Amino acid sequence: MLTLEEGRLAVHLARQALTGYTEKKKITEPRGLPPVFEEKRGVFVTLHEDGALRGCIGYPQPIMPLGKAIVDSAINACSCDPRFPCVLPDELKRIEVEVTILTRPEPYIEPKKKLPELVKIGRDGLIVSKGPFSGLLLPQVAPEWGFDPLEFLSQTCIKAGLPPDAWLDEDTEVQHFEAQIFAEVAPEREVFEKSFTESPCGTV
Repeated sequence: MLTLEEGRLAVHLARQALTGYTEKKKITEPRGLPPVFEEKRGVFVTLHEDGALRGCIGYPQPIMPLGKAIVDSAINACSCDPRFPCVLPDELKRIEVEVTILTRPEPYIEPKKKLPELVKIGRDGLIVSKGPFSGLLLPQVAPEWGFDPLEFLSQTCIKAGLPPDAWLDEDTEVQHFEAQIFAEVAPEREVFEKSFTESPCGTV
């Protein structure tokens, strides 16, 4: 678990990487950060512009140090998300930055029909994989869109390019993970920790 101060640093690092790459194609070097940024963690960076999604890319698995993963994810979110054009410099002051730090994904081992009873909205993120298809939805997606557990499972399948009920197939793997979510309250403003299962920790 990151402290609120470490979460603030994570968001500021993502903002620095976003700005440096968008304005100058500069790759930010994560330096002078607490030890947790050297630990391998999964992470996603999400960009919102005027309240609408503007990019979201990351690493589901802990394959690189958190600091580098944040920088890479921020740059990819602003330049490589196939759903959106590259972020332009004049957009930066309208974009809110959000960093989601993941626990290691773990597969459900229970019978597939029990999964709607096991998925905790606001706590769990989901990954659905079958053959070459894979889709991930972060924990915040379900409460933000009003999904119940069944709809959340179905939407993760759709994200993977699979039928909505593919999670029931025995050859489909469904993994779950938890996350800490740190976000700007407004572009370039203070950072808070989002929580959909308990009261927010406040702002810094």
